[in-house]
Amino acid sequence: MARWRPPAEHSTALITREGHARLKHELDDLWRVRRPEVVKALAAAAAEGDRSENAEYIYRKKQLGEIDRRVRYLSKRLPLLHVIESTPSDPRSVFFGAWVEVENIANGELARYRIVGPDETDARLGHISIDSPLARAMLKRRVDDEFEAMLPAGPQRFAIVEVQYGAPPAG
Repeated sequence: MARWRPPAEHSTALITREGHARLKHELDDLWRVRRPEVVKALAAAAAEGDRSENAEYIYRKKQLGEIDRRVRYLSKRLPLLHVIESTPSDPRSVFFGAWVEVENIANGELARYRIVGPDETDARLGHISIDSPLARAMLKRRVDDEFEAMLPAGPQRFAIVEVQYGAPPAG
């Protein structure tokens, strides 16, 4: 009997060209490289005898399940994604794909983010999901506009310092 889970929130089906290529490469790598390696290792572990106490067999079986789960997800998700490559008609406003530099009004800290699809978020690179509270709050804003975002730490005020599309800004 499975545990009931509430339905997942629908995420935006937008993605950048780079993000789409990265997901396709991941799917190809999982299917053509990693899965065959794990299947081969699983077969070798199974040939060792008693599977109930064979840690290698149990580990490889679990690893294969994780790979298959990710392959299944990517195979279903990739056809649903819409690649956005065009610059909006008003490049001074914040929309999908923008690099945005914001200033936290309370402490003056500057931060640079790129608004991307939920499948390509990466905090280390400053890529935030268009579905995030911060990105939602800054959409359609322009340079020097102030806005408030409801973040986990509570409401915070920001000001847009720079908006740019295309390659990441130097700095």
